[in-house]
Amino acid sequence: MNLGVRWTLHGDGRTPAPGAVVRPDERLSWPRTVGLGAQHVVAMFGASFVAPVLMGLDPNLAIMMSGVATAIFLLATRGTVPSYLGCSLSFVGVAAAIRASGGTSATVTGAVLVVGAVLFLAGLAVRKFGARIIHAAMPPIVTGAVVMLIGFNLAPVTASTYWPQDQWTALLVMLFTGLAVVCLRGFWSRIAIFLGLIFGYAISWIFDLVFGKIHSMSPSGQVTDHWRLDLSGVSKADWIGLPSFHGPSFEWSAILVALPVVIALIAENAGHVKAVGEMTGDNLDDKLGTAIAADGAASMLSTAVGGPPNTTYSENIGVMAATRVYSTAAYWAAAGFALLFGLCPKFGAIVAAIPGGVLGGITVILYGMIGLLGAQIWINAKVDLRNPLNLVPAAAGIIIGVGGVKLTFTDTFELGGIALGTIVVITGYHVLRAFAPAHLKEQEPLLDSGTSSYESSSAGDPLSKS
Repeated sequence: MNLGVRWTLHGDGRTPAPGAVVRPDERLSWPRTVGLGAQHVVAMFGASFVAPVLMGLDPNLAIMMSGVATAIFLLATRGTVPSYLGCSLSFVGVAAAIRASGGTSATVTGAVLVVGAVLFLAGLAVRKFGARIIHAAMPPIVTGAVVMLIGFNLAPVTASTYWPQDQWTALLVMLFTGLAVVCLRGFWSRIAIFLGLIFGYAISWIFDLVFGKIHSMSPSGQVTDHWRLDLSGVSKADWIGLPSFHGPSFEWSAILVALPVVIALIAENAGHVKAVGEMTGDNLDDKLGTAIAADGAASMLSTAVGGPPNTTYSENIGVMAATRVYSTAAYWAAAGFALLFGLCPKFGAIVAAIPGGVLGGITVILYGMIGLLGAQIWINAKVDLRNPLNLVPAAAGIIIGVGGVKLTFTDTFELGGIALGTIVVITGYHVLRAFAPAHLKEQEPLLDSGTSSYESSSAGDPLSKS
């Protein structure tokens, strides 16, 4: 059985010839391959350890399970789709909403485990029936609106939780990160979030030395005098040890809040497979269902032990584009590094010590970027918002999702925010389409964003990934 774990040496194993690429089934020399693996780990660090912190989960476990998830993905796709699976930022808003209603970490991971199961089943459905079913159920107007409301739903978290802890540090980190994203080039621009975190650590340390303690909201929500950067937990942490595990807990209210993220994850995987296929020159259409199912299976395993869900990372696509090395051997090396980091509690303590003001500056940009990716989906698919069939369900769903509008059914069950907004967008679009006059429902392209070669009469535009 071909598991995609055998590679042929590319050229002399040193540097690819000008214009040449290192294909997924090739590799450079092992020292260079290991170095590229380390580069992939650095590229995913910025988002992959911020996300679990924002979700209230163990960053050590998140990094460890990202390595496990990457290995599962590479084995499932037989080494044909080079990809790193890191903690998905799409679930940050879900976690915040669940915790705001009294949910625990077990409630969060239980809800997300169900999402992983649904994603796995969606992948199997795509394998059986083809990628067209995705676009038929979730056309770009629906997908873009859901991604947008997921991102913008996070705005109150930044405004009320992180920014007030240290507004001036937050402002400086926001400015630095914005400059890094825009002004840096190549690999450095891909790790702008990571650089912003390092800058924030340094500024917080300097401010503590110069100005002393700050009188503001602490991470616990109380207004007290406290240090911006508290590294007391780092000195107490061991160098080697297992992360903290916990089992999931299932509550219908939390599950309903989390389920809409399935749409964003399908869009992410579709965009990733499309991008990798275009870079390598391979037709990966038949791998889309497998990629989605593998992502779902990996997320189920991670959340079953208390970790966060995972998704394909665009940061690592950028590394491949910059280096022109698509070898899956580098991703196996990256997975190995992630496992080692996960076994270092001291590393997790450093991550957990990220000052709230630093997170405030980072999340202003990060959450906004997630939301605006929904608009990018509309642009890529040339969605006509002058058409009321598109405009009405998207407008209603986004306002409900961002504003936190709620429908209360009983004393113990209500729908609101992301869940209600997504239901309004999806059902609203399809119900309105069923009753709309013919001139409003011109034929939508039936090609999913992750595909690249069906008959030209039904070709569509790619979705952007988050």
